[in-house]
Amino acid sequence: MGKVVKNGDKHIPPSALNARAILRRYGIRPNPRLGQNFLIDSGALAKVVAAAELTGDEIVLEVGAGLGALTRRLASEAGQVIAVEFDRRLFPILEQMVSNLENVQLIAGDILSLDLETLIGEKPYQVVANIPYNITSILIRRLMESPRPAERVVLTVQREVAQRIVAKPGAMNLLAISVQLYGEPHVVARIPARAFYPKPKVDSAVLRVDVHPEPRVSRLLIPQLFRLARAGFNQKRKQLRNSLAGGLGVTPAHIEVWLEEAAIRPRSRAQELSLEEWAGLAQVVVESEGVSQG
Repeated sequence: MGKVVKNGDKHIPPSALNARAILRRYGIRPNPRLGQNFLIDSGALAKVVAAAELTGDEIVLEVGAGLGALTRRLASEAGQVIAVEFDRRLFPILEQMVSNLENVQLIAGDILSLDLETLIGEKPYQVVANIPYNITSILIRRLMESPRPAERVVLTVQREVAQRIVAKPGAMNLLAISVQLYGEPHVVARIPARAFYPKPKVDSAVLRVDVHPEPRVSRLLIPQLFRLARAGFNQKRKQLRNSLAGGLGVTPAHIEVWLEEAAIRPRSRAQELSLEEWAGLAQVVVESEGVSQG
C-alpha cells in the first residue's frame, strides 16, 4: 500500500487524500447516474463519525462505501463495519484501502435489494453512510420500515432534504412523516459542497435519526395513514376536505365528517397536520363502516 501517513489517530494511505488522482490511477470516472459524490474532506468525515457516537463494539452498516475514506474511519471506531458498494469498478480501490483492517467486510450489491436480516444477523447495528443522493428517499424509508431496523441512522443528505425530514406541522411532507413515524431526526452538521468530489451543486447536511423501538403509530394504522397522507399531499394546496375527496374518491361532505371526528379543521391543508393528527384521522377512517384498511 505504500507509505502510510498519520492523520490524527487515523492511519490513512496518501492515495485516499486525493480522490481525483486515485480515480484516474484506476481509470474510473464518477458516474452521475449513480449519484457518486465522494466525501473527501477530513473535517466533514469526522463530523459524520462523531454524529454516530460509536463506543467501539457496534456493528455499522455503511451504504455506498465509495473510495473507502469513511470506511476506514468507521473501522477505527466501531467493532465491525459491513460496507456495501454497488459500483464494482470501485472494489480494487476499496480492497486496497481496507486490506489491513480485519473488522471490515466488503459487500458488492444493491442495498435496495439486499436482505438486511441476512446481511446483519440478529445483533443491533447502526447505519452510517454518505449515501447516493438519488436514492435518499427510498433508502431511508426501506431502512425505517425494515423488520430489523438500525438503532441509529446517520447519513449525509442534501441540506434541503434534511430540512424537509425534520419539518414541523406547517411544513410537513410525506418524507418527514415517513421518517418521524419511526424515529427522531436531527440535523447535526452542515457540510459544504466543496467537501465532496466531484463537487455537487448544493450543500449537504449530516442527518441523524434515533430509531424508536416501535413506530409512533400502531402498525395496523400505518397503511391507512399513508393512504390518507398521499391523497392529501398529492394536492397539498387544496384544503383537506377537497384534496382527500379527490384522492380517495369520496364526497367532501363525507371527508368533513371524518375530519370532525378526528378534531381536524376541514379547511386545514396536508402540510399543517402533525403525525398524531394523521394517525387520529387514520383511526377514524379504519373504524368507519365499509372503509378498507388498505
